[in-house]
Amino acid sequence: MGYKLAVVGATGTVGREILKTLAERNFPAEDVVALSTGRAGGQEVSFGEDRVLRVKGLEGFDFGDTDLAFFSAGAAAAAAHAPRAAAAGCAVIDDSPRFRMEPDVPLIVPEVNAAALKGMRRRRVVANPDAASILLAVALKPLHAAGRARRVVATVCQAVSGAGKEGMDELWAQTRGIYVNEAPPAEQFPKQIAFNLIPQVDVFQDDGTTAAEATLPLEMRKILDPDLALVATCLRVPVFIGHAAAVTVEFERPLAEKAAWAALREAPGITVLDRREEGGYPSPAEIAGEDAVFVGRLRRDPTVPNGLAFWCVADNLRKGAALNAVQIAEEMVAQKLLD
Repeated sequence: MGYKLAVVGATGTVGREILKTLAERNFPAEDVVALSTGRAGGQEVSFGEDRVLRVKGLEGFDFGDTDLAFFSAGAAAAAAHAPRAAAAGCAVIDDSPRFRMEPDVPLIVPEVNAAALKGMRRRRVVANPDAASILLAVALKPLHAAGRARRVVATVCQAVSGAGKEGMDELWAQTRGIYVNEAPPAEQFPKQIAFNLIPQVDVFQDDGTTAAEATLPLEMRKILDPDLALVATCLRVPVFIGHAAAVTVEFERPLAEKAAWAALREAPGITVLDRREEGGYPSPAEIAGEDAVFVGRLRRDPTVPNGLAFWCVADNLRKGAALNAVQIAEEMVAQKLLD
C-alpha cells in the first residue's frame, strides 16, 4: 500500500533532506507533493535520482487527500497550517518547536520512545525534537536503562546548519572574507562565527540561560524520563554539519565502563567509535551524511559516585531532523497509525 505524502518547506535545507531520505529508504509513497510558503511556489526540487517535483503553495493546499505531511517550514507555518491539515484527516510530523511541549502531542525519537506514538490519535500531530535533544536521547537511552541517569551535564556544540542555509552562508562568507581581508559583518549570529565559538544559541532568558539551553532539559524529560536532571551549555561552532556534545552523567546505580560499552554497542541507532589512540573517536567532519549517533571517549568520572563521561556526534540535518522524521513515519506505518 502506498501513502500520499506532502513535504512542507520542501525548498529548505531540511525539507530537501526529507525528500532525499524518503527516496533513499524507499518509503512506501504512492504520491509526494512538495509545498512551500511565500514565493517558492513554482520552483523545482529533486525526489530520488530521477524525479523532479514542482513546488506548490502551502496556503491554498487541500490536505483532504493526503495521508501524512512533513512540516519543516518553521513555527509560524506549523501553527497556521498543521491543525488545518490534521482536521482534514492528514497526520502531521512537525520539525518546528511549535508543538513539542504540548502534553497531548508526542515528542518522538523512535529508538527511545516509539511506543508514545499512540498518543497522536487525539490530534494527529507528532513533534520532531530539536537536533540536540535527539543526539542526547539516543546516546543516553541505553546507559539510562543500565544505570538510571540521575544528573546530566552537557556541553553541546551546534553546527551553523542548525540556523538554516543563511547560517551556513554566513560561515562561508566570513571564512572567505577573512582570508581576503574583507570580513563581512555578523548577521545571523551575535558575533563572528568563522574561527570562533559563540556561547549563545537562540535568545537569552531572564535566568541567564539561552532558549536552547532551557529547551533541552524540558524535551529530554518528555522523551526519556520526567525525573531527569539536566543542565546544558550550548555553543554555536564554526562547523557546517554535525552537532556534538561532551556529556557527564551521574547514575543511581553503579555502571562499569565495560557494561556501558556493551549497552551502547547493542543499542539501535548508535555506532561506537572508541580506540584508545590518537584519532580513535568521532568528529563532525567524519559523520556528515551518516545516519547513526556516534559515541566515543567513554570514561570514568571520578568526581561523583557512579559517574561516566563520553562524547557523541550526529549529523544534525539527517538524524537530527530529516531522518528522525522519516523514522517516525516508518513507525507510524509499522504501528498502523496511518490506516
